[in-house]
Amino acid sequence: MIREVNINDAKAIVKIYNHYIKSSIATFEEEVISEEEIKNRITKVSKDYPRIVYEENGIVSGYAYATRWKDRNAYRFTAEIAVYVENGNEGKGIGTELLKNLIELSNKKGLNKLMAGIAIPNEASIALHERFGFEKCAHFKQSGYKFGKWIDVGYWEKILV
Repeated sequence: MIREVNINDAKAIVKIYNHYIKSSIATFEEEVISEEEIKNRITKVSKDYPRIVYEENGIVSGYAYATRWKDRNAYRFTAEIAVYVENGNEGKGIGTELLKNLIELSNKKGLNKLMAGIAIPNEASIALHERFGFEKCAHFKQSGYKFGKWIDVGYWEKILV
């Protein structure tokens, strides 16, 4: 089941996200974050942008959110999105359900465009976004440095309106 995130989801989200911080280039954060930090992010972002979780039998196994893409006011109808699925639950359709719902909620919020920044390589994430009509619009070489190597970042965009 997909539902809006609430502050009580912070423990599950931090577990999911810290896995990616420690073992993946999917995020450029390098230090694990606390449950308190996730609570702050939930509070800050959820009032203006969709933030959802995938929950089954009371267990959160994925989350997705939109957030402001750039600070300048003219960008207010564009959001950057992210989707994270709990380690071991990949390939079960959780990411698909999260992204589908995130797009619908973003559209209802009046957003015009969604941007997905994807560290390359990440074929699964690219395929997921392209399945929903996202198109590659940029490729930035050596944009991040993590795990002792340079990482490229691509951006995929989807116009909602």
